[in-house]
Amino acid sequence: MKVIDHIAQAKNTLISFEVLPPLKGKSINSIYDHLDPLMEFKPSWINVTYHRSESMFKKKADGTFDKVEVRKRPGTVGICAAIMNHYKVDAVPHIICGGFTKRETEDALIDLNFLGIDNALVLRGDAPKNEVSFEPEPGGHAYAIDLIKQVVNLNNGLYQDEDILNGGKTDFCIGVAGYPEKHFEAPNLEIDLRRLKEKVDAGACYIMTQMFWDNQKFFEFVKACRIIGIQVPIIPGLKPITSRKQLSVLPRIFHVDFPTDLSTEIIKCKTDADVELVGTEWLIQQSKELKEFGVPVLHYYTLGKPKVVWNVVKQLV
Repeated sequence: MKVIDHIAQAKNTLISFEVLPPLKGKSINSIYDHLDPLMEFKPSWINVTYHRSESMFKKKADGTFDKVEVRKRPGTVGICAAIMNHYKVDAVPHIICGGFTKRETEDALIDLNFLGIDNALVLRGDAPKNEVSFEPEPGGHAYAIDLIKQVVNLNNGLYQDEDILNGGKTDFCIGVAGYPEKHFEAPNLEIDLRRLKEKVDAGACYIMTQMFWDNQKFFEFVKACRIIGIQVPIIPGLKPITSRKQLSVLPRIFHVDFPTDLSTEIIKCKTDADVELVGTEWLIQQSKELKEFGVPVLHYYTLGKPKVVWNVVKQLV
């Protein structure tokens, strides 16, 4: 079932989770072990992130180096299929621009369609590690909106090969990312919102936000979206805080802020176990407030912390 249909049919706030693919060499059981306790809450869908390959230099016998592309985590197609088969729950793969040509993207979308997966979260993706800015793959997309247009074209039976006539139509429900604190590359929030509206106008069915810890910023973001004519569902992305180092790491990597009250309490903590207690309680209260606000879904970035997320959601159901 499509994300948008889950939302349309819901009588209460839905729950969804997001997981990382396992590192290469680990089995699918690592995903099942991660998700098993969370399935108690009957999530409407599971998001599966995608991680592009990384460039590495390997030393040869003669002392020179070869540049090789290494993919540390497998792609989303097989993992989404495994999750749907194992749990009988919908899976939402992340589809990114980085590292893919348009034809490779088309092939992945065809595989997803054959497997009965009709959702896709469409993202530009990040720059590779150790590179300052995003550069598209030769023959690939530079912007998420161009990738959205490709998915929409495939939904209409339009393929990369123009000689394919009367091509089979896919039926993907497209999600896109939103940034309550603006995307770090956008010059200001107004332009960032304008670009978001362009994505919705191009065919996006819903918005999934970047993580945040200040609900007021989310409320203001939703209001600003509605003012400029964005009417699709907006889903808050939520992440637990479990260690002191996240106070510096998360703002640096994801360009997000911590509320003063939260950061003050974390700084007081003597151990990461104490931080986890503070972070859990904050996320519980944050979730309750968002639920009261009327968000359609509470989406949790579990990312290796299923126990914390379990403790949070248990207080909501």
